[in-house]
Amino acid sequence: MDKVRFGIVGIGNMGSGHCASFGKNAIKGAEVTAICDINPAKLEVGKKNLNNPDVACFEDYIKMLDSGLIDVVLIATPHYLHPVIAIEAFNRKINVLSEKPAGVYTKAVAEMIEVAKASGMTYGIMFNQRTNPYYQKMRDMVQSGELGELKRCVWIITDWYRTQSYYNSGGWRATWAGEGGGVLINQCPHNIDLWQWIFGMPCRIRAFCHEGKYHDIEVEDDVTAYAEYANGSTGVFITTTGECPGTNRLEIAGSRGKLVHEKGKLTFTKLNMDERDYCFNSDKGFAKIESEVIDIDCGGGSGPQHQGILQNFTNHLLNGEPLIACGYEGINSLALSNAMMLSSWKDKWVEVPNDGEEFLEELKKRIATSRSKENVTETVANLAGTYGNN
Repeated sequence: MDKVRFGIVGIGNMGSGHCASFGKNAIKGAEVTAICDINPAKLEVGKKNLNNPDVACFEDYIKMLDSGLIDVVLIATPHYLHPVIAIEAFNRKINVLSEKPAGVYTKAVAEMIEVAKASGMTYGIMFNQRTNPYYQKMRDMVQSGELGELKRCVWIITDWYRTQSYYNSGGWRATWAGEGGGVLINQCPHNIDLWQWIFGMPCRIRAFCHEGKYHDIEVEDDVTAYAEYANGSTGVFITTTGECPGTNRLEIAGSRGKLVHEKGKLTFTKLNMDERDYCFNSDKGFAKIESEVIDIDCGGGSGPQHQGILQNFTNHLLNGEPLIACGYEGINSLALSNAMMLSSWKDKWVEVPNDGEEFLEELKKRIATSRSKENVTETVANLAGTYGNN
């Protein structure tokens, strides 16, 4: 192909934003040839943002997938539908780029990944924060061993403040049936992805998820999680939508120093020698290792973000450029958020990864009593295992 044809399903906040990117011709080598939404008014927004009144419009995503008009479906629908639509696309040999999260629970995403692999098509996920040069630099330093033996990763990400009005803006919001969770599944998938992308996947988690602590909602809005890794290192992840002004501080400690990212600044406190060597060879009980503080210049800014992922996905299809965010990796952050919820619900440690069955059974109980009436029928049908049979 010499130009990638995108079809966007879901013209809400994210879908309309993607339409605007394409409408500005910001994505080279790509065009939107079809859009889909169950609300005709949203389709009008899509056409306006695309600057294309003649773009093909659909109210049924199956009809769009069967139209022959698209090479890629960009999924920007409610969370439960992400793996549903992806499976339908892969079965039709259509590439998939999905908004985060990959789904609500790992069992559905694992099934979708198997279909994706069998199809031979490309699967990407909108982890746009991976384009941020600060996070890229942190990952490079951790992966290269510049920090030495990893000890601890602490992310306090409490600046996701939301009012009750935000949650009241849609009947599906912050409900088990409509959204599948709260701060972990809505605001924090990017942070949880970056946590594991930079520091790695833990082997077990103990978490405390408080549901409706600061808002009149049924899902979690305050979370503290502690993780342990196979090499003995540990991690702490703290988040909420109920604190203002809140904090966004990512700190990673290793035997060669400490990295801190906060307020658009990345600082490396570099030890003059490895702490593990110093600990066992120094004859001074209270001495500390000399260090230097290095401000790392990453050029400022947050990177190309959503447009960067769209361009990278397009380039991958056109010339084989490596994907920044392969869709198969989306199950990792979901496994962590599922584990946090399950740990809190069952008041126990949860191993990572796990088969997802126990989490799914607990989720079903909460869906059965959910406030949301908008998506209950659809959600229950999906949970019954109809993903591959729609």
